Amino acid sequence: MNTAFEIAKRISFQKQKTYTRFIVRLSIGATAISVAAIILTFSIVNGFQESIASKVYSFWGQVRVSSINGTHMLRNETVEKKMMSVRPVQTISPFITQSTVLSYKQDIEGVNAKGIPNNEPSTFLIAGRNITSNKDSISKEIILSKELAHKLNIPLGEDVRLYFLNNGAVQQRKLKLVGLFHSGIDDYDKQFVIVDLKLIQQLNQNNQQIEGYAITLKKEWNKEVAVNMIQKSLPANTVASTIDDYYPQIFDWIGVQTVNRNVTITIMLLIAIVNLLTCLFILMLERVNMIGTLTALGASHQLLRKVFLYQASFISWTGIAIGCFVGLGLSFLQQFTGWIQLDETAYFMKELPIHIIPSQIVLIIVSTAALSYISFLIPTLWIKKISPAQTIRFD
Repeated sequence: MNTAFEIAKRISFQKQKTYTRFIVRLSIGATAISVAAIILTFSIVNGFQESIASKVYSFWGQVRVSSINGTHMLRNETVEKKMMSVRPVQTISPFITQSTVLSYKQDIEGVNAKGIPNNEPSTFLIAGRNITSNKDSISKEIILSKELAHKLNIPLGEDVRLYFLNNGAVQQRKLKLVGLFHSGIDDYDKQFVIVDLKLIQQLNQNNQQIEGYAITLKKEWNKEVAVNMIQKSLPANTVASTIDDYYPQIFDWIGVQTVNRNVTITIMLLIAIVNLLTCLFILMLERVNMIGTLTALGASHQLLRKVFLYQASFISWTGIAIGCFVGLGLSFLQQFTGWIQLDETAYFMKELPIHIIPSQIVLIIVSTAALSYISFLIPTLWIKKISPAQTIRFD
């Protein structure tokens, strides 16, 4: 029989309402709250970072290929085939953008027309359909954001007009609204409309002119590694860059969330450690008589330390288990029900995003347990200073 374990079990889980029982439960609760808060912090920050980044990637791809001086370039099928042969590349989409004025009845709005190949799926489509046309013809269709269509009161199926300024001359195109998209990012929803790539090429009188290529990567590949591999397949005066370089304000904000997460987790861990230290000191003070009696009966300091280490282990692991149950439970509840809603104009999404990474949960459990055990050793050093004679006076 493990004597130290049995003693620790009896004093930790007493059925009578004692001060020790209250302190043990309070410490378990504080540890559980800390662990649950850390799990929720990881899950929420992961969700924010993944959701916002995926919105940007869905619209522009993870990698953009363009001319080195930022001017328009010519579409090259040979280059496209070489890029597609690069292992990290999943899809390649040529695109071009141009400023224009959208007109419907008496209303007008300045927007950017993004030209993509016809029959290519449009991201964030929520109503209607994609732009379609024959392979060699130019589509006379357009996709607007839900917000823009609502602002100008344009129903699906209606005709709108786009006015382009090229070489000092205004050119007009009449297009039919066939679809609505919604990304949740105001900069995209209020500024961009989707048209056929060939439409803008025709306006520029060059059917091979593009602004660049939007490249999406396979999930398992790192962007920086992929960029280096793609760059090797490109001709001179052409450069591959991560989309992070084009929208630093968004990705800097994502990076700030990591700093906030780390600060929050550090604070919660410190609270948990201080709580456990205080708890163990109080429990040892309350058991001074027991310590003195066992010492007088010949118990070693090692045995007494084990008693309180076992007791601290009960508190720590029970708190960790409850914290994991609560933290993961709330995370899964939000993930599957979306019961916590957000202001989309401020956070770019309607629901609080959750993304649980199993390796992080394991890291939280192991780190909390390791820090707890290290902190437990400090109070137990005090046991050596207790003598049977002092315990009589202490009582």
